[in-house]
Amino acid sequence: MAGKIPDLEVMARTGTGKGAARSARREGLVPGVVYGGGAEPQAITIPFNVLLKKLKDGGFMSTLFNLKIEGQEDVRCVCRGVQRDVVKDLPTHLDLLRLKRDSRINMNIHVEFINMETCVGLKAGGTFNAVRPEIELVVTAGDIPEQIVIDVENMEIGDSISISDVTLPEGTRPVITDRDFVIANVSAPSALKSDDEDEDETDASTEEGAEEASAEGEEAKEE
Repeated sequence: MAGKIPDLEVMARTGTGKGAARSARREGLVPGVVYGGGAEPQAITIPFNVLLKKLKDGGFMSTLFNLKIEGQEDVRCVCRGVQRDVVKDLPTHLDLLRLKRDSRINMNIHVEFINMETCVGLKAGGTFNAVRPEIELVVTAGDIPEQIVIDVENMEIGDSISISDVTLPEGTRPVITDRDFVIANVSAPSALKSDDEDEDETDASTEEGAEEASAEGEEAKEE
């Protein structure tokens, strides 16, 4: 069930301390450290341009990576901190956390909506709204779902799908547990909404007119 985890290639760094870090930066590298996972901390470097691009792409701090260091077995990791230059706001140091395969972590999992072309509500002119194209789930690092699949074929206008309606992969659960949040819905066409609103306003005006006429009648009787 695990999806494709992106690689994060780094290099082992022999020197430690401020002097070695400054030397790495002069060579166009960002120094860092990998820790946790029951192993000793390891000093690393990553090309500055590679790290900067990943940071600009977004989601770096919430992505699970397959950490590759030449001559070592691949491990999974997440970023736990990026130190930046206070003036230029450019990365100067990287902290990575190793994860065991049975580690439990929070991850945003993509939602795939299927059978959109045969959705009852859409064929009737409704509008599909993906309220949550991703769901934040607690997952096991060794078995991360590639996506959550939701069949929308039988959704009619006015229907919605909440997290309680979805069968999640075994071993996963939503991070949000205190409410039954909506993932998607099918709303009425805007023209139909306008007609309904006009009818409501007409009904309200009619009721108000009837009330006013009744009140005037009562006043006439009293006179």
